Amino acid sequence: MQESSGVPDVFDPRIYAAGIPHDRFRALRDRAPVARQAEPEILGWPAGPGFWAVTRHADVVRVLKDSATYSSALGATQIRDPDPADLPFIRRMMLNQDPPDHGGLRRLVSRAFTPGRIERFAVTARERARGLLADAVAAADGGEVDLVRAVTDDYALLNLTDLLGVPASDRGLLHAWTERVIAYQDPDEPPVLDGEGRPVNPRSPAMLAEMFGYAQELAAYKRAHPADDVMTSLATSELADAELEMFFFLLTVAGNDTVRSAAPGGLLALAEHPDEQRRLWNGSVSTDTAVDELLRVHPSVLSFRRTAAHDTELAGQAIRAGDKVVVFHASANHDERVFPDPHRLDLGRTPNPHVSFGDGPHVCLGAHFARLQLRVLYEEVRAACGGLTPAAPPRRLVSNFINGVKSLPVRLREPSAPPA
Repeated sequence: MQESSGVPDVFDPRIYAAGIPHDRFRALRDRAPVARQAEPEILGWPAGPGFWAVTRHADVVRVLKDSATYSSALGATQIRDPDPADLPFIRRMMLNQDPPDHGGLRRLVSRAFTPGRIERFAVTARERARGLLADAVAAADGGEVDLVRAVTDDYALLNLTDLLGVPASDRGLLHAWTERVIAYQDPDEPPVLDGEGRPVNPRSPAMLAEMFGYAQELAAYKRAHPADDVMTSLATSELADAELEMFFFLLTVAGNDTVRSAAPGGLLALAEHPDEQRRLWNGSVSTDTAVDELLRVHPSVLSFRRTAAHDTELAGQAIRAGDKVVVFHASANHDERVFPDPHRLDLGRTPNPHVSFGDGPHVCLGAHFARLQLRVLYEEVRAACGGLTPAAPPRRLVSNFINGVKSLPVRLREPSAPPA
């Protein structure tokens, strides 16, 4: 708790190592839906000025849709303030832009994500899921296996390298770059320190130089050797070099970690809810509705930041120009005002207006691709085993941004054995 105000703390990244803090979010939704949060120094990162935490579904959607009031560009989209000197660089990324600049770039890049191209990857994704699961089942010790290490990390990363057109031999680079950006709050990923011993923002120009150099080399190769992949489309488009670099960064990190976080989270929810697992295994519910319900209970992204462009009011709370406003997707997805019995997993839930892919102009560009991968994976898990149960508690990422699962030990039943 934040002792000065009695308001539950939902900023400290360490809280999320135990899972989504549903009790804290419910208290905020009920008593202070737009609540002031402190930003103390934590894990070596400097203190900040504080922010408004937005936790009700309606208010989260309102903020995400109203880019004129709640800007992505003024202070970018991470809770921590970037170095002012880095802001022009950070604003090159579509994620950190407002309309109309954002819309023009989004339309240009969306041409690379054609439905036909994405659907063609379904066959490859299915073959990959089947192969990874077969190896996991064969290697399982007494039926026990860590699905993150054995399946989901490689599944997400290799699907992304296929879509982008990155050689499989370079997937280790993409993994390392993603870890550096996503896991920077986690003690297992020690931060890079500057000359004065302060942690360096993983999104700063210096930390992204290696990735950007690779993006330019890959783009040059694609221009000389075009193929049916996203990097060929980007390399031969109207994008400037700086824009191409930022898109490569966005696709590498967001494109990988959306599925990398959602997949084990969904499998964990299935393992913990045998009745719902049984409904999926026996075909009583659609895989498509199951995918959305699993995304609702385990969103990949916990929060996103906006900055108030002018004085305004949200849920009765006055907000001043320049204030940080942070929406919490994980809370909105469990808002009792929108989702009946929100803590009950219901794989047939419909309608299901979760905000796991955001809303408004910044709704996830790769949402269709992510849903496809998750649907294929769950179908192949169902085919590979008779069910799964937890073998040990999962290990979660220490982060107030990404809802990551670092290990997921489960026991797999024989394919002939129905879920208990």
